Amino acid sequence: MANTLNNMALAVPQGSIEAYVGAVNSVPVLSVEQEQELARKFRDNEDLEAARELILSHLRFVVHIARGYSGYGLPQADLIQEGNVGLMKAVKRFDPDVGVRLISFAVHWIKAEIHEFVLRNWRIVKVATTKAQRKLFFNLRSAKKRLGWFNNEEIQAVADDLGVSADEVRRMEGRLSARDPAFDASPSDDDEAAFAPAHYLEDHSADPALQAEEADWEAHHETRLHAALKGLDERSKDIVEQRWLHEGKVTLHDLADKYGISAERVRQLEKNAIGKLKQAMA
Repeated sequence: MANTLNNMALAVPQGSIEAYVGAVNSVPVLSVEQEQELARKFRDNEDLEAARELILSHLRFVVHIARGYSGYGLPQADLIQEGNVGLMKAVKRFDPDVGVRLISFAVHWIKAEIHEFVLRNWRIVKVATTKAQRKLFFNLRSAKKRLGWFNNEEIQAVADDLGVSADEVRRMEGRLSARDPAFDASPSDDDEAAFAPAHYLEDHSADPALQAEEADWEAHHETRLHAALKGLDERSKDIVEQRWLHEGKVTLHDLADKYGISAERVRQLEKNAIGKLKQAMA
């Protein structure tokens, strides 16, 4: 289900954010009753169409949140796409019986995915690794928009406000002010004196021997998987293929209707078949 759900959000068109925003804003906002009905259909029956409606109706909120991170110089389309991932994670975990709206629950997941993306891509070298550093990173970015370059009094004020030391604020400000070096040296640099990553970073992943070994290993596992599948009865083999090997994952209820058995029985057959596959491939 995870892969199917991940494909549900509208793809963000590169270079045409306006068209995307217009499309998501044309999707009607759900009422409380509609939202709860769709959420229960997805939770209780794995109704993917209900999940799709929930996602599409909330994409406009992702756009709104993503625009708040435009100051990091990252593509708006990428920020929106990461926010959409957070929205889909929220839909999978949303419980309509708790009594809150989906967007109130989803804000945390949307911002968490965007935060991770910003921290991974704003600098080649990570500027924040611990939870405290991440909090300082985003709060300091916000403060610098208001204050510009810090003097000692402003550094102490930010430190007191965020509950950290002044030295931590200075170190983080230095990281924020730093810039990544170019991978290649510029044409004007002396070849021997230039200090560019391209001169000393070696890519070991392109070793032909390793690539051939990995390809042989993958082919070996694929051959063993096909051989193990042949050892299953037709119904068990079909259940495993429909649930795990096809691009569109079929639900337990769909297979239960196909074979005239309960969804629980399908789950048991699936579990037993996977166990046999593991034994055959061990």
